[in-house]
Order: sequence, then C-alpha cells, then structure tokens
Amino acid sequence: MVRLDIDLAFSEEETGTDAALPPFEGTITAAGSEVRVTISDPSRLPGNGRRTLAELSTVADALAARGISVRVEGPDGPILHLGEVKSSLLQRVVTGSPHIRLGSVAALAPLLTRRNGGQALTFPVPPGTPLPLVPTVNRFVPRRITTTHYTPGSGRPRLIFAVGSSSWDGSRPREFDLLPTKTVIGSGDEADLRLPGLAPVHAEIRHEGDDEYVLYGFDVVGGGGAAVEGRRGNGRILRTGARIELGDWRLAYFRAEWADHGRPYGGRVGGELARQRKQPPRGGRGPLAQASDPD
Repeated sequence: MVRLDIDLAFSEEETGTDAALPPFEGTITAAGSEVRVTISDPSRLPGNGRRTLAELSTVADALAARGISVRVEGPDGPILHLGEVKSSLLQRVVTGSPHIRLGSVAALAPLLTRRNGGQALTFPVPPGTPLPLVPTVNRFVPRRITTTHYTPGSGRPRLIFAVGSSSWDGSRPREFDLLPTKTVIGSGDEADLRLPGLAPVHAEIRHEGDDEYVLYGFDVVGGGGAAVEGRRGNGRILRTGARIELGDWRLAYFRAEWADHGRPYGGRVGGELARQRKQPPRGGRGPLAQASDPD
C-alpha cells in the first residue's frame, strides 16, 4: 500500500483586477493513504468550471488503483472526495464514476457560479437507453485475446528508489534500469545496484526465460501487495507498480504495461469487481528460451 507523508501550506496573492481579494490559502496534509486538502475559498479553485467531472474521473480512477483518496474541503465542509471512496448509487449516477463523492450542497454552492466569468459547473446527465433493448455485441463470436507479450526485455523494466520516509533527506528518487539477465542489489562490491546499509548481497532480480522479472531475497525483503502477481519458488513475480522494501530503502518496479505480462490489456490485476482471464503463455518469439506461464 502506498503511504504518503505530507504537511504543506500555500497562499496565493491575487493581482490585477482581483488584487483587492484576500489571498487564496490552504493546506495539504497526509499521514497514510488519505490526502486532505483544505482551501479558504472554493469559488477560486483553478479551472473556473472548465474541468468536467469526466476529466476528474480519470484522476479518481488512477488514485483508486493505488489505494489513495483525496479529500477537498472548504469552510462549509467537504467539497469532493476522489479515489478510494465509498459512493452511493445516486452519487455514481450524478458523477458518472464510482470513485468520486460530492460533498454537501452548502460546500458545493460556491462552485456552481464561478467568479471568473460566471461559468457554471455542470454535471453530466446520464445518456438515454437506446431502444430496442438488444445486445450491441454478439457474445458468440470468438475474439482473440489481446496480450502484453512483446520483445523480451522491452518496456524499460526499472527500479525507482529512495530512502524511506523515516530517514528521507529530501533528495529526489533515483532510477536504475534492470540488467538483461540479473540485477544484484546490496552494499557489496559485487552488487549492481549499491545501497548503503544493506547486506553485501541483499536481493536480486532475475530476468527469467519467459520474460518475467522475479525478485529473490537473501536478507529481509518487504513490500509487495496487489502489484505482485504471484510466487515462483522462493521468488516473487514483479508487476509494474510493485513496492519493495530493503532495509531503510523503498523501491518500486516499473515496466510499460504493453510489455508487462499477466492480464489481458495490461499488467495490472484489474479494477473494481474485475475478473479477468489470465493471458496464455508467451509464444516462441525472442532470443530467450520460453517456459510455461506461471500465472
């Protein structure tokens, strides 16, 4: 699970014709997976009504996939709650997304008429149901499953890593491209990715014959979660977004989804209530020897 530690305050001074207005102020705090944004004047939110709920739903879906929620509040209470939220059937009909929950009417009132241009924040009306009520897709026509099998090693498999939040020094995360066959992680001279404080050979990621990247630990290895597809012996098959904890270091594995095997249409396990068939094993493409798909 993603953990966020945030404690920020901001203030924006108006210029020009709005210079007489008080500053637009707010705070952003988080201690876990929920981000709380508090603002002084909802009517001055960026966008001025041009950002539709359809656009917000894309952001909300991405937040929900990572288990993150963002709560936006004004002086009159909650305005929006995005991401990992519980919304009623009525809310889903109004917003068009299961990952958006609107706040109270009093809190939303300043958004209905913006000061900048008086543009209204409109809510989409659900489309009408076409008649007659017949299936639009022939369910009995066999269709080829789209796979994410591509050239072995493609999709730029890499690690993005930084020191954990308890000892973070403010430096930006760094990246390390995984090696073609095996990447050794540790503090010793034989390590390809050297991280102080770890065992000389703490873990390694092997690029195996069926183009899977598998994590093997020789010391304590944490992390994982839904982004890890499964086990292979003593190793864990990595999927894009997988979290790895080695000592005081926090690493995340990334690979472009069009090359990250596992599920049709992408390497992720799936969305809300999703049940997908697993992909067939890779064919005989590429220089690597092929093995049966562990999925």
